[in-house]
Amino acid sequence: MMNFLPTLYRQLRRRWFYGLMSVVMALGLVLGTPQPGQALSFLELIFRGIQVIQLSNMSDSQEVQIGGQINEQLVTQQFSLYTNQSVNAYIDEIGQALVPYSDRSDIPYVFQVVDDEQVNAFATMGGYVYVTTGLIEEADNEAELASVIGHEIGHIVGRHAVKQMRERAIAAGVASAAGLDRNTAVAIGVELAINRPNSRQDEYEADELGLANLVEAGYAPSAMVSFMEKLLGGGSVPTFLSTHPNTADRIERLNGMIDTETADVGEGLDGAAYTARIAPLS
Repeated sequence: MMNFLPTLYRQLRRRWFYGLMSVVMALGLVLGTPQPGQALSFLELIFRGIQVIQLSNMSDSQEVQIGGQINEQLVTQQFSLYTNQSVNAYIDEIGQALVPYSDRSDIPYVFQVVDDEQVNAFATMGGYVYVTTGLIEEADNEAELASVIGHEIGHIVGRHAVKQMRERAIAAGVASAAGLDRNTAVAIGVELAINRPNSRQDEYEADELGLANLVEAGYAPSAMVSFMEKLLGGGSVPTFLSTHPNTADRIERLNGMIDTETADVGEGLDGAAYTARIAPLS
């Protein structure tokens, strides 16, 4: 019996060693074989030291980190931020007042003012919201501006940018079962932020979430409709609405969700107070 055990041990050790060598050789053949036009395998991504994310179940922390990288590229390469501290503080004040009443208040939000005369607003993943100086001046009161910011928070709540990134990565053939490398994700995020190709359903959802957020935060709900109506009445459709579904349809849907008896009940309708707060823009 004592002589049998060492023999058995040596046989098992040889089998384990040869089995391991077979696996290593097989991996070498797989990773060493060119795969034109295909996304990298999970093992190759690891071996190359590439950070991989799973778009189907991206965590909040991953979304915030990627959003931060997207924001860094946007503010250094794509546009300039408005530098007046009082205006920036005011916009952040409005945004932060809305966040606790949103359906996704457990991530940090960053509200920034873009120095641009175009009437525009957009959001990227991870809690980053942008409004232009042109849009701030276009609004008649704080509630109207809050309605726009609430709408953009709605996009973040709905994780619309994550969904768009997944669709764009699949269409471009850069996603795989392993996921998507972080640098590619950031590049797609920047492109999406610039083009803002939100679907009709995404916009409707952001309207609904934004309106609910607006009311919960104590603002008058009529401001969301009045802002859209004022822009439509101005002639050419501003950038803010040009990539969105038909604005008349959105106004009709919003009117159907607002009780006419309480439409003007709430804060933020004082135009003179608003003008004073954004005076540096004049």
